[in-house]
Amino acid sequence: MSELIAYFNGEFVPESQCLIHATDRGFRTSDVVYDLQRTFGGKLYRLREHLQRFERSLKFTRLEPGLDIDQLETLTNEVVDRNRDNLHPGGDISITQFVTRGKGATVTQATNPTVCIMPQHIDLAALAPLYRDGIHVVIPRTRAYTVESLDPKVKHYSRMNFVLASLEAADIDPDAYPVVLDADGNIAEHIAGNFYIVTDGVLRMPGDRSVLQGDTRRAIFQMAAQLGIPTVEEDLQPYDAYTADEVFLTNTTYCILPASRIDNRAVGNETPGPITRQLQSAWSEMVGIDFVDQAMNYSPTG
Repeated sequence: MSELIAYFNGEFVPESQCLIHATDRGFRTSDVVYDLQRTFGGKLYRLREHLQRFERSLKFTRLEPGLDIDQLETLTNEVVDRNRDNLHPGGDISITQFVTRGKGATVTQATNPTVCIMPQHIDLAALAPLYRDGIHVVIPRTRAYTVESLDPKVKHYSRMNFVLASLEAADIDPDAYPVVLDADGNIAEHIAGNFYIVTDGVLRMPGDRSVLQGDTRRAIFQMAAQLGIPTVEEDLQPYDAYTADEVFLTNTTYCILPASRIDNRAVGNETPGPITRQLQSAWSEMVGIDFVDQAMNYSPTG
């Protein structure tokens, strides 16, 4: 199987050749924004919606990639097309667009932005046991950035707080997913996605003031409405998660992951819980592939 092909600064190259110089501001100062999509059965899902969010991040940070949304869409689709023969059997890929400000001693001196569209295989074998048994969640000491410091609607790589949160979570449980609190002690988000609980049949989630407005999060709202599941956006404290009937996380790559433990406390009576299963089924129907079964096909234990 050949190496995956990426788009990098105007050329289609093997992904191993997507190299950033040590003086690039994306590396030196995290002066970079990104977005990410995935394929289902080899087809990209909601690419335009993700690119619209990407455009907003670019505009907010005043990054100029030299490509408009139509060009980014065309190039992203071409990256997928160029990699169709490189997919693992029955597998899928994620696609990440990122733009840095390029080289420059200061933000106003930077020139020639770095523009990349990067494919990666989705590790379905690693996801399979998590869909079956649930993930473990730990709430670390490190907090999310405050809204006043960095607006969470921007999808960025300034993630040292998430690195520290991951280290703290691993001290408690090496396999745990850290979920951070905001400055007020309310649950914000998982370091790579959004966080939800279910209590007495009600789907509850943090408001979007301190979290990324995930496209998957928007889809969860829509599916819950179609399924007649009541939803509430509100401040959630660790107490609410500890006493919930169900807990799950979402992001673009793994879609919907149930949680079986949070801070070493068992969640509910079964994993995944009934509402989590409903949403997983609705998601699979929406994208045209059972994403849980897809991962299970990669699991040696089924």
